[in-house]
Order: sequence, then structure tokens, then C-alpha cells
Amino acid sequence: MIDLAPDALRGSYPPLVTPLRDGEVDYEAYAQLVEMQIREGSHGVVVNGTTGEPTTLTLRERTRLVAAAVKSAAGRVPVVAATGSQSLAETLELTAAAEEAGAQAALVMTPYFVKPPARGLVDYYVEVGRRTRLPVLIYHIPGRAAVEVKPETVAQIADRLPNLVGLKHAANDLGFVTAVLRRLGTGFRIFVGLEELSFPMLAVGASGLMNAVGNVAPRRVAELYRAAARGDAATARRLHEDLFELNQAVFFDTNPIPIKYMMKRIGLLPNEEHRLPMVPATPELAGRLDGVLQRAGLLSGPDGRVPPDPASFGQ
Repeated sequence: MIDLAPDALRGSYPPLVTPLRDGEVDYEAYAQLVEMQIREGSHGVVVNGTTGEPTTLTLRERTRLVAAAVKSAAGRVPVVAATGSQSLAETLELTAAAEEAGAQAALVMTPYFVKPPARGLVDYYVEVGRRTRLPVLIYHIPGRAAVEVKPETVAQIADRLPNLVGLKHAANDLGFVTAVLRRLGTGFRIFVGLEELSFPMLAVGASGLMNAVGNVAPRRVAELYRAAARGDAATARRLHEDLFELNQAVFFDTNPIPIKYMMKRIGLLPNEEHRLPMVPATPELAGRLDGVLQRAGLLSGPDGRVPPDPASFGQ
């Protein structure tokens, strides 16, 4: 495994939503979301993660989003580009474009739908990784991809791929984290991909968070990481409890439907537009989410809304 700087790929890296306006990607709004994340203390950002609805985007749009994020970040925080697809050719194209744009790492989802055997996954990641100079992270999300990666498979990939530096683990399995770190060492970066497991997974050795709720409450999520990293378990647990209902709300409907609604409601997005087959929140879901936001202290004022930062969206 290649050596990374001690603080590299550690911290809170929210997977950003993709703003849309009249059916088109709103790149200006996207750049402003990156700026907001930096202002709120996030350690980096993820482009085209699940929360960004990448399967509803074209390859050109995904590539432009990476370039927009890199330009907006301007070297202040790292940009991790999610470049996985069900097709090896598309993954290679997206990864090469991310490297050219200046991303700091590639997050590669296990190929979805095809349900490959473990030996196929090993060869797939080795092929992707050997074609790029970027550090590579596996995106393990069996609930979406219908592919489960075993710790021994991760170890086999790492044995053949020096630039495999970590993974995002979006599964309800804490034992997986310990098993992987025992095999590959504590320098192997594991990011939490399930919001409710943020504090527990950090406690057993995860290096950071890639949480959708970081779009709504980035400062709190970053503070949770910092508390855990400095060994302040009491503060980390308090923040975990403080974020718990927001974390649950992410999955009141298919992610990012609740996230986009909440971002619109508190002034972080001008709308909650999606592309089919994704759709906006129903009135019933909206009411439920409003209650979550109120209890989280994110709705206030006479209209129950926190006014957006004047710098947001150039307004």
C-alpha cells in the first residue's frame, strides 16, 4: 500500500447532492455547495457519490461535476471522485477524467447488477487501479449494488494493487471494519457510509465519514469526526445522539429525496429537483422531515426557516 500523509483522506467528506434546474445540472449551485462545505469545516468532498444520483447523469455531466468541484475547492480541501459504473470501460473513462481534472482520489463502486464472483472483483479493481495514479478506494454498498465484498477479497486486491488505500463501507457490519484493519493495518482508510454507524465505526478504527447528512449539517458531522479522532468519546457520543434523528431521516425515502427536501427547506438549495425515476418528497414526507429539522434546530424564525447565508447561490 502506498504511503499517505498522516492526515490525508481522514475526516468528514460529504457526498454532495447534484443540484438541478429545469432538467439540467446547475454547476454554479454545485460550486457554491463546495464552498459551503469548506466554510462549515468539512475535510473534503465526494463528487458523484450515491447522494449525487450519478446513475441519472451522463458521463459528461459526471466529469464536469468533478472539474467544477476541483475548481471551487481550489486546493483547500481534497476532492474524491466517485468513478464506478457497471461497465469497466465507463469506470476507466470516468477515472481517467477525474485524474485529469485534479481529483485527489477515486472512489470505485463495486459493479452493480452483474453480481460478479470475488475473483472477478479482484481483477476488476486491479485493472482500474493500474490504469490510474490516483489513490483508489473501494465503495462497498451491497444494499445498492447487490455485491458483497469479504475482508479476504479486500486483502487480495490490496496484495496486487499498491494504490488501493481504503474503502467506503456502507453496510451494517462493524466486524468487517475490524477484520479489514487487522489484515491491512490501521493506515488503511475506512470511511463510514451508513450514518447511524458513524460513531461506532469511528470507535473501532474508521478514518472518516462519507455521510449524506453532511449536506444538511456539515459542521456537526465534522465535529463528530474531530471529537472521535482526538479520543473525546463523550463529545463524540453526544454529537452522535444529536445527529441520530437526522441520520435516520436520510432513509425515510430513497436517498437523496429526503436530503434534497431538507436542503431546500433550510435554504441550501433553491429547489428539490430530481430526474426520473427519482421524484421529490410527498407532502406527508415533507411534514415528517419538517419535524426532524425543527427538533434538530435547523428550522427557526417566523416562517420556521433558517435564512440561507447571503453568499449562497450568489444572492
